[in-house]
Amino acid sequence: MKAEISVPNPIFEAAQRLAQELDMSLSELYTAAIVAYVATHQNEESITQKLDEIYQVEDSTLEPELVTLQVASIGDESW
Repeated sequence: MKAEISVPNPIFEAAQRLAQELDMSLSELYTAAIVAYVATHQNEESITQKLDEIYQVEDSTLEPELVTLQVASIGDESW
């Protein structure tokens, strides 16, 4: 499928150089980049979805001892 996109000149030029270095076409580079981006974000969704499922049945509160240790580790730092 063909798609028309607009890319800022510096990005386009960097992509051209990288495609040449990797001995691939610009289309192949863009496709690889989109595949990686989509895979990363699908994985994030999957992790979030799994955590949501877990915490629907599991308690997510910290044990009081851990809360005490966390507060103590902060010390007198101002946030």
